[in-house]
Amino acid sequence: MSEFRSVSRATSISRASTISRNQSLIKKNVAPHDLRPSDVLIERFVAWKAIVKQLIAYFEGVADIENNTAKEMTKLGAVIQVPFRAGNQFLGENGLQDIFYTIRDKTRVIADQHANLGRTIDSSIVQHLEKLRTEIKAHIKNIQNDTGKLATSVAKERELSTKFVSELAASISTFKNTPMSVTSKSDPYVANQSVVRQLQKQVHEENLLQKSIIIMQQNSAHFEEGIVRAIQSAWQTFDDWQARASVSVQETWRIMGGQMAELAPDREWLTFSARSDHLLDPDTPLRNPETVIYPNKDDPSALAVHTGLLERKKRFTRTYRESFFVLSPAGFLHEYASSDPRDVHAPMFSLFLPACTLGPPSSARSKSHKFHIEGKKDGMGTTKTASIRAKLGGEHAWTFRARSREDMMEWWNDIRMLCARYLVASEQMERSGPIAAAVRAAGYVSEEEDEEEMGSSVEEDEDELEYEDAPNGQHHHHRSTSEEPPSYTHQHDEKEAFVVSSPLGETIHH
Repeated sequence: MSEFRSVSRATSISRASTISRNQSLIKKNVAPHDLRPSDVLIERFVAWKAIVKQLIAYFEGVADIENNTAKEMTKLGAVIQVPFRAGNQFLGENGLQDIFYTIRDKTRVIADQHANLGRTIDSSIVQHLEKLRTEIKAHIKNIQNDTGKLATSVAKERELSTKFVSELAASISTFKNTPMSVTSKSDPYVANQSVVRQLQKQVHEENLLQKSIIIMQQNSAHFEEGIVRAIQSAWQTFDDWQARASVSVQETWRIMGGQMAELAPDREWLTFSARSDHLLDPDTPLRNPETVIYPNKDDPSALAVHTGLLERKKRFTRTYRESFFVLSPAGFLHEYASSDPRDVHAPMFSLFLPACTLGPPSSARSKSHKFHIEGKKDGMGTTKTASIRAKLGGEHAWTFRARSREDMMEWWNDIRMLCARYLVASEQMERSGPIAAAVRAAGYVSEEEDEEEMGSSVEEDEDELEYEDAPNGQHHHHRSTSEEPPSYTHQHDEKEAFVVSSPLGETIHH
């Protein structure tokens, strides 16, 4: 009995240890992450499906870009209108118009190349990726179908194993507490045999699931390699088509550029100038304003009597300023700032000589070659800024100086023919002797010496100057209060006489 009890005890201990190991194994095998071991594979290929979907959208965008480029290039080709509407302006062949034909046609060719690339991407690459995406979905479904059933079966067997183990524990507890109440079905031995048979079935199902997962992992590895190769193939196809299209487009642009560069820059112009009758001959001489003929151009009244440079004495500074003077047949002595008619439009100063009196020229012994004119400033008998005395009928006096005596006499003789009257000085008496020497020693100088000390012309504006009118009296007997020209009155005790002459030849002696 003791041996039997010891054997039974040893058997019970071994059985208890076996049950504990089985229970721990069952608990380990029924962990939550072991129920769906294929979920990891499913999640991975779901991620692959999303990646392929992104790549499909990318290539669809590239195809849209190529198609839109084709449309815009087609519109661009329609901008070139050939033949030219102004066809008579350019060469019909071997000229610019042929180049524009090429531009239009080659632009359409470029549009077709972009359109072909877009269609290729849509029909080949995008469709290929769509097929790949469908295969990934099918593979995910296979994983779910193959491993899902086995996983469900394993879970069911594990539940049965848990039930049998619980029954075994209950049988053992009954046996220990109330051994007489144990039945044949609740015999721990029978219950343990049931657990053993159930564990065999559970392990068998787990082994099937494990083999299925291993096979599915191997298949998934090969399938993923196929996914990568399919993507690489799609990209290689795109790369090849895009490279061919780019080379073709670049070659088309090169042809257009080469034809444009071959056109000689002067080909069109030479042809145009050869057939046109309205172009000017480059050897045609330029027109000269002086040779232009117009009515009354050479009328004597429109030609100058005398032109040249003179110096006119200024009112306030008592200095001379040189200007260009013109003596017109109408009797005016005009002063201009320049001798170039393009620089001036109106005279700066004018004297109406028929209303003036011309004084005698300076003597040949004088160092200053000047003469005086007395009278109105213009032919209207008024001045812009006349004083009260001028408005009452007073006159002005002006002094003019030439560079040489010959120049002065030419001016004086021409002006003499246009003045109302002129004065001619008789032989002047040489003032010498003790009285004249005493006067000069005292510092009194003559008018001519005083004017010579004042210097030559000075550049100074003379706008709106007022001239003092000469005192009322005879036209040939007056003195200007500002200019102080030489007096033409005579004294009975002086041996100097003046002759007043008119252009008509009348002579009056004083």
